Amino acid sequence: MKPLRQIGSLVLLGWALGSVAPALAQSAQDNARALHVRQLAANCAACHGTDGRAVTGSPVAALAGMPAGKTMEALQDYKAGKREPTVMHQIAKGLTDAQMKTLADYFAAQKP
Repeated sequence: MKPLRQIGSLVLLGWALGSVAPALAQSAQDNARALHVRQLAANCAACHGTDGRAVTGSPVAALAGMPAGKTMEALQDYKAGKREPTVMHQIAKGLTDAQMKTLADYFAAQKP
């Protein structure tokens, strides 16, 4: 009887792990995505401030709380050369549309 009990325990353990593993994998993916987004946003911090909160009196725009569409449009305009050349046109040229959208959504979600 003991081997049957062990097999039953292993089956139960396998079932439990099978139901928990997808949630753990999703959690790991969410954490990796959050870190990726924070890394992208950190590239903006030198000029636009941490999480897009520019220093008071700075001539550089604060990004925190800016509507995502406005940020996206600005990045696309820099990339296309429609805005006066600054360091931003070089930075925008290195971003994909997906990265621009990610940044725009991230800064829109930040409190000013």
